[in-house]
Amino acid sequence: MSVIAIVVRSGRLLAAHWPALLAWMLAGTLTHYLVLELASLVGARTALGGILLLPVAALCLLVAYVAMFLVLRDGMPELRRLAPLPEGRRERQRAFLDGVLGGILPFVAFYTAWGFMREDVVSYINGAFAWQFQWGLRAAVTGSDYDTSGTIDDLGFDPVTIALLVGAFVVRWLHQRYRTRLPTWTGVAAVYLEALWVYLAAYLVKDAVGLLTAWVDGRQAMVWLSDLREGLVGILAPIGFLWDGVEWLLGEAGGLILLPIAWLTIAGVIYGQAVRADAPQVSGRRVDRWRSRYGTVPQRIRRRLADLGESFIGRFRPIGRALVLMWRAGPVLIGSYVLLGTLVTLAEQWGLVGLSRLLGPHDYRSFWGPVFVALTLAVSVVVEPLRVSVVAASYDETLGQLSAVDREPQVEPAGEVARRRELDDQVVADALPLSGRQEDERDEVVRDAGA
Repeated sequence: MSVIAIVVRSGRLLAAHWPALLAWMLAGTLTHYLVLELASLVGARTALGGILLLPVAALCLLVAYVAMFLVLRDGMPELRRLAPLPEGRRERQRAFLDGVLGGILPFVAFYTAWGFMREDVVSYINGAFAWQFQWGLRAAVTGSDYDTSGTIDDLGFDPVTIALLVGAFVVRWLHQRYRTRLPTWTGVAAVYLEALWVYLAAYLVKDAVGLLTAWVDGRQAMVWLSDLREGLVGILAPIGFLWDGVEWLLGEAGGLILLPIAWLTIAGVIYGQAVRADAPQVSGRRVDRWRSRYGTVPQRIRRRLADLGESFIGRFRPIGRALVLMWRAGPVLIGSYVLLGTLVTLAEQWGLVGLSRLLGPHDYRSFWGPVFVALTLAVSVVVEPLRVSVVAASYDETLGQLSAVDREPQVEPAGEVARRRELDDQVVADALPLSGRQEDERDEVVRDAGA
């Protein structure tokens, strides 16, 4: 059975690597907390500095999870058969950097959807206000002036946030385009810029969705729907119970299913392996007419458009391949993994309840207020290595089942997309007429001189 195979493989991974997993999780949790404290301190002085530090808190957790997944890689036989472990130090560093860069988008999406980003922002604002309260009180005692203008500032659709988002994306795009001419240490800056623009974009999208939801809830159609529910409940009380039960079931089932799927997607992107499936071909008269018109566009312009589209689409391609991998694995294996993921979440909740019962009744203000946060972090640090082991074992089991079906599964290692695209660009450049290549080279010289 798939459940037994995943449990056995998860146990082996956890037993062999639990010290390293625990150390990385503890380091990620501690640095996440310290960065939020630093962001609160800086944000109490300047809003710009606080906003620039907020994505680093999420990035600390992502780095810890990437390291945990890569630590388990040597205990995953199916993944090692398809993608052997990097041998040299430079190759390992490159694999780690690729894992972090590839995991930023799905991790930040997960981080936002499950409310962790909102918790970070709330913690940042509360901490900044606490610092300002201390400084304001000291200023009142000493009789000095204390100005709080331009400080803290929640994220939103303001010029500063939008300018930061656009600037980070443009600089990250320029780094990706000219990375072969830049020193290797700029990869760290690229990781930060990627995290910054994705973090700000995710927060703005979440804010926009909240505004849209509030607008929809205030429409007349929603009022009619509420009146219809109340009318049905007034006539037949069981309909009200059924309505509430369906809403609860959809909400709970969505969380129980999507959370494990999100983790498996993140693992698939970090490991950089996915079985390639044939993309569906879109056809039709309008599509063919559009393709024929696009074929008349000069080759040089099409190359620039393709390069710009790769900046957006390339970030989502690993996510799509990871989803294809889960789809091809079949419902039995994915269902078994979702069940185990749900049990891990249940173990985390019951562990928190058990520890609170073990400590016994105490006053909330003097004891549970400061202790509960530390208790939650302690349970999370212990449970997350188990969750990562289950995710990695499920991913390896998925690769094993697909290898049994496909005798020679097509896999694409991390970084192969960029190398293949560079090769394709070189082939296209060699196929251009001489005058076209000279124009491209002249454009590159002018652009570099302008920079």
